[in-house]
Order: sequence, then structure tokens, then C-alpha cells
Amino acid sequence: MREDGRLDPATAAFLAHRSLLFTVAYEMLGSAADAEDVLQETWLRWADVDLDTVRDQRAYLVRITTRQALIRLRTLRRRKETYIGPWLPEPLLTAPDVAEDVELADSLSMAMLLVLETLTPTERAVFVLREVFDLGYDEIAEAVDKTSTAVRQVAHRARAHVAARRPRDVVSPAETRAALEAFQRAVETGDLQSLLDILAPDVVALSDGGGVKQAMPRPIVGADKVVRVFAVGLAMVGTEMSLEPAHVNGYPALIMRLNGEIDGVVAVRVEDSLVTGLYYVRNPEKLSRVERETAVSR
Repeated sequence: MREDGRLDPATAAFLAHRSLLFTVAYEMLGSAADAEDVLQETWLRWADVDLDTVRDQRAYLVRITTRQALIRLRTLRRRKETYIGPWLPEPLLTAPDVAEDVELADSLSMAMLLVLETLTPTERAVFVLREVFDLGYDEIAEAVDKTSTAVRQVAHRARAHVAARRPRDVVSPAETRAALEAFQRAVETGDLQSLLDILAPDVVALSDGGGVKQAMPRPIVGADKVVRVFAVGLAMVGTEMSLEPAHVNGYPALIMRLNGEIDGVVAVRVEDSLVTGLYYVRNPEKLSRVERETAVSR
């Protein structure tokens, strides 16, 4: 900061693009904590840049962030190899208006972040920068240290990979909210038949306790099996549980509380008005971002 109280140009530019840079890093990593570390590394490198040599500050900052996220992504992958139980992205409490940007909300959803987990680090970076943030191939090439031709090939491969694994259509927040409300009513009333009715026959349920909180050690597939797991869980919890609607990762979700304390976040993937994916994050290290809204943008 200057003596007159104004921000210096480097700081002003970084802060102006901070939510964008965070979103880039988060979509590449699925971890808010790691995304914040990437932003710290980005700032340290940006602070040493001669701004007179920078033609496009936004593109330059995105390039630094992408390179740092790629380094962190490889470290994160090694960490996941020893992770206890299924790994789920760190949920973010987001403003309701994020849902108005359909492409941004879809890219932030738990379902999409799990699809992105199946890409290689470079494929993930190229897909995010191209499909979500609409960067040009030349800009992406500089960010991932490849030729523009190679980036086009990677982008084509990543799009095909994602298209084969993502829901057929982008589901509206209203449809997700309706399914969640039915799910919430069924859980709160203990109506297992109603719970069965809102689940797709081939629903997949994942829970992430990180080895700290009790969670399903592996994915549960099939509506009948999922209902049985919930029946056991509800019987153990009793009446101290409450479900609170919220916007998480751009979509309606539920925050579960036990005795008033946050126990986890429930997010869903919905197709044809039925829940096809059920994601329950209980790892306490991943719940700090549901206490306050996180700014995201593109």
C-alpha cells in the first residue's frame, strides 16, 4: 500500500481478480485449502513481476495460478492414495446468485468435480480453462507449457471424457431443490418408502469422513442398499439431527447438524428428478467453508 493509502498496482490487480483465481485453483484441485495455498504462491510470484511487461494482467495471473495448481495437483494426488475411504471435494457455501450462471454452477458442482477427478492433471487444467473460463488455446498453451496444437488435442480428449461421464443435461437448481426437499422430508420423518421413491434405482452414495468421522468405507450402489444404510444411521442419530437448506458449490444442498453443530454437507446429483448421486462430506477438515460464503467467479 502506498503512503497515500491507495493500493499499489500489483496488489490492486491481484485483488481485482482474486475470486477468479481462487475459482480456477479450486476447480483444478477440489480443495479450498489447497486453492488458498496456490493463491499465496501466485501472489509471491506476481509481486516480483514488472507490470510494464504485462499486456493482459488477467491472463498473466491465470497462467501463474494454473502452473502452481498443476504442481499442487500432483502433490494432492499422492496424498489421496493414502486417504481413508472415498475422497470428496471440499464443499463451499456459495451465494444463491451463483446458480444464475449455469455454466459456473455446473462446473462447481460435486458431480462435475468428481468427473474432473478422472482426468489427468493437464487434461483437467485445459478443460477448466477452456470450457469454464473460455480462455483461448494460445493462452492455455502458455499456462500448461504445451503448443496450441497439443492443447487442442488435449481439450478434445478431455471433452469426450467428461461428456461420457457427466449427466446428460445440466439440471436446474429448481429441479435439484425439489429433489432435495423430498429427500429432506423423507429423512426427517423417517419415511423410508418416500426416500426410496426419490432415489434412482442405480443411485451411488459416497461419504467422506477422512478417517476422522465415521463414513461408508466404499461407495454404496443401489437404492435399496442406500435406504438400508440411512435407516441404520437415522436409528443411531435419534432426534438431535437437523437438516438446513443451503447453496453449496452453486447448487442447493443440505447442511446436517447434530446437537446444533455442523456434522456434514449433503449434496446430490439429479437426473430426471431422481437422485442418482448422493455425496455426504463429514471430514471436519473440509467443513470450514460452509460457515461463510466463498466468492467465486469466472
